[in-house]
Parts: sequence; structure tokens; C-alpha cells
Amino acid sequence: MIENQKIRPAKVIGPLGEPLTLDSLPPPNTTRWVVRRKAEVVAAVNGGLLSVDEVCERYGLTVEEFAGWQRAIDRSGMPGLRVTRIQHYRSLYERQQRY
Repeated sequence: MIENQKIRPAKVIGPLGEPLTLDSLPPPNTTRWVVRRKAEVVAAVNGGLLSVDEVCERYGLTVEEFAGWQRAIDRSGMPGLRVTRIQHYRSLYERQQRY
């Protein structure tokens, strides 16, 4: 039975270097997603604190929306999560891919 249980870390390192726990993540009823909150959720998944399915259920996100956050961080870091700059970072990434 023990082998079926998932072993999860008690905390992971957040995007700003601070420890993140389940209690320190944004609350489940979050509707205003600022860059820091998005980055914290992505760090929690990357660190194994939550699974993608758990995050989507907890925050009411689609898998595609969360995957977009992960892609944005992978490509441009935290600034890539800024909604007002999405087009800028998207075109920058596309130009880099061409060359």
C-alpha cells in the first residue's frame, strides 16, 4: 500500500527564492492572477507540491491555460507572464525560433 502513495515535499522554492507550502499558495478562490501568483503555482507544480490536475481543479483553470503559464516562464521567465506584454514576448520568441 505504501508504494501507491505519492511522496510530496513539504515545501518547494518559489519564484522569488522563498519557501512555498500548500498553505502559502494563492487561495483557491483567486480570480486576479498577477505574475507572482502565476509563478508560484507553476513553481509548486514543477517542485512536485501539486499535480497539474490538482492545480486545475483547485483554481478552476484549464490544462491549456496552465500550460501557457509554464511555456511563458520557460521562454521569458516571470516577465513573460505579464498579460500586457504577451504579444511582445510571443513575437520575440517567434523571431528567435526563425534564426
